[in-house]
Amino acid sequence: MTYSIIKLDRESETLGIAVASGSIAVAARVPWIKKGVGAIATQAYTNTMYGVEGLKLLESGLSPEETLKKLLARDDEPERRQVAILDIMNRKAVHTGKLCPHWHGELIGEDYIIIGNLITGEEVLFSAERALLSAMGGIIEKLINALVAGERAGGDRRGNRSAGIVIRGEIDLYETVDNDTNPAEKLYNKIRKKLEW
Repeated sequence: MTYSIIKLDRESETLGIAVASGSIAVAARVPWIKKGVGAIATQAYTNTMYGVEGLKLLESGLSPEETLKKLLARDDEPERRQVAILDIMNRKAVHTGKLCPHWHGELIGEDYIIIGNLITGEEVLFSAERALLSAMGGIIEKLINALVAGERAGGDRRGNRSAGIVIRGEIDLYETVDNDTNPAEKLYNKIRKKLEW
């Protein structure tokens, strides 16, 4: 239903999430970030408990692995969830349940995580990864280019309808596009105009 890119800019200790989906208002449910703590993307059959409670657990000092383990234990349907956690110390944890809509998968890199479910195939994630690694500029440019690349590679099997980006740290940004046929592209243009690239 959704694909998300989570990234840490280690130099500035800035965290960001970019997300696109065939559902509307995806940015209201999937991305969760607390400045100086961590970032969580919770999707598939989304349970926002992972975001709300997960950030509290990270802030209390638990690692992403410990946090994810506790959250999954609280969930009656963990195999329907896809969750990625990246903390300010660049520690990572990912869960893709067996009952997440196909195609589903994940990529874990040096300072990023990319996850997706009900997408057209693995090329959505690989295209996003290539764009993330090759894009010039800072965390905003990298995330939004990755999101657009995923959309161009097929995105959600139903077609993308909404997209969003959240950045917390040296830069604070929250921008969304809802109910559009190419929301990642439109979000790119919206941010480009706002930041005068």
